[in-house]
Amino acid sequence: MEWTRSETLALAANSCTFCHGLGLRTGRRNQEKACLCVFRTVFRICLTRFRFCYEREKNKTGVTLEGNVWSRKNEEYVADFLMVTRRALSEEDWKIFNYHFLLGADWRLCTKKLNMDRGAFFHEVYRITSRLGRLYRELQPYSLFPLDEYFHGTTREQNRLAEFRAPAPGARGGVAFVGRGPWRCGAGVPLGFQCVWAARSRFIALSPELEGRLQVCPAPQPAEES
Repeated sequence: MEWTRSETLALAANSCTFCHGLGLRTGRRNQEKACLCVFRTVFRICLTRFRFCYEREKNKTGVTLEGNVWSRKNEEYVADFLMVTRRALSEEDWKIFNYHFLLGADWRLCTKKLNMDRGAFFHEVYRITSRLGRLYRELQPYSLFPLDEYFHGTTREQNRLAEFRAPAPGARGGVAFVGRGPWRCGAGVPLGFQCVWAARSRFIALSPELEGRLQVCPAPQPAEES
């Protein structure tokens, strides 16, 4: 996947000497790629959420309806986190992850148990956290990060479209994306759907995969109350 600066900027470490807090670093052929500090931040966020879901009292966990299926998101996240991690790590890496992150042993206990020196242990920890953080974000078709996409079904496409606002009164024409909401447009879109309207100048800012789902229509009008 392609990482953007708007995504990595909030995840990057300000003290990182490779990306200088921007989250992107130049790789081979002058191509920008996400910095390792971004992956480690993603890992820490997912690990914190895993611990929260695991330690939360089961009688306080909610049940959500997805289509025609009821699900317990907290328990599903715990299971997905462990299964994805176990499959991605080798036997030796899993021992380090299990002792240090799951069982909570500090570096002294881990180095004694694994017969490693302190420097080698932290080198392996950094490598494992970077690898897992990237996996949690780039996992397909459903990633473990961002958390709002996993738990609430909010996609990045919806977040981008949510930035658009209805035009000023009297505006003519525009670009509309059809989705759920309280608006209707003058192009015959039925009630119960939404035309997120943007000026023509904003059309070039949309990604190519969205352009095929856009249509030109008059300015939107408030939906009539039934």
